[in-house]
Amino acid sequence: MEKIGKSIITTILASILVGSLAGCGNGADKTSSGTKDDKKPSVVTIGYQQIPNDEILAKSKNWYEKELGVKVKFVQFDSGKDVNTAMTSKSLDIALLGSTPASIGISQNLPYEVFWIHDVIGKNEALVAKNKANINSIKDLKGKKVAVPFGSTTHYSLLSELKAEKVSANDVTVLDMQPQDIYAAWQRGEIDAAYVWEPTLAKLIALDGKEIVNSGTLAEKGIVTGDIGIVNKEFAKKYPNIVTKYVKLQIKAYDYFKSNADDAAQSVAKELNISKEDSKNQMNELIWLSAKEEISDKYLGTSSKKGEFAKTLKDTADFLVQQKQIQSAPELSEFEKAIDPEFIESALKK
Repeated sequence: MEKIGKSIITTILASILVGSLAGCGNGADKTSSGTKDDKKPSVVTIGYQQIPNDEILAKSKNWYEKELGVKVKFVQFDSGKDVNTAMTSKSLDIALLGSTPASIGISQNLPYEVFWIHDVIGKNEALVAKNKANINSIKDLKGKKVAVPFGSTTHYSLLSELKAEKVSANDVTVLDMQPQDIYAAWQRGEIDAAYVWEPTLAKLIALDGKEIVNSGTLAEKGIVTGDIGIVNKEFAKKYPNIVTKYVKLQIKAYDYFKSNADDAAQSVAKELNISKEDSKNQMNELIWLSAKEEISDKYLGTSSKKGEFAKTLKDTADFLVQQKQIQSAPELSEFEKAIDPEFIESALKK
């Protein structure tokens, strides 16, 4: 597990991150400054990650400023843990993070709500091991060094699979690393395995790695994870039209991917600086949802009746409490309150 020194360094880096974002970000409590119209902020700050889904496709097409009708500032993150830190400081208006850090954020009463599911995670997140490490199953992780970003969807998947296979986490050296650090440690031969997402995942496999299990397989076993959209509550209340337009953009990206998969892959490849083939493979590894699927009982549900995704977030939080990753988890009703499908409903009406 993390050493004390590592925790101190992480705290310092988080403080620097918050400070830098607070200085340059829009901030939901500052969005009205310099605006002439209360219904339109001067700038929308969006936190994103390099995941080849609807949000990145729309970004690669330069659709945001035109469709939202305002200046857009993108801030890149490597994990949801840092997104939670930035949301705490109100440095972001809209952001993407995994379902695991979202369940943590809701448990800690952070000032945001869930309004979109960018993707259900499939084969694009996986546990990979070095061929020479003699790891062929989860049980073979005993005595090995495994890297994973703590508080992420892959962290939840790893811990859940260890439990399912009756392998004690105490028998595995689990190291907290961000994707770029995992890649560097892998190159230096400092770790035996890692549970991580694309594009780092493909890089590890290319460097003498092999897949042991992926999140798509775990989803079939009931261990569901996803990449979701969150919005600062104050921003959503003040600028509901902007949030609805953002949702319409994701719907547009979904439709474009379904009808123009080849060009969509090319655009995302350029945005992520990967090959078109890798882009297409990674996009197909994700489970894309239509807007109607988003507000079905299986996922977010409707404003009048929340769906099963609230229970997924609750179950994730409860598991993290059992693993002593967080102190407590609220009741299911609090997770249902943190989900707001009204923007999808509004987008489908227009």
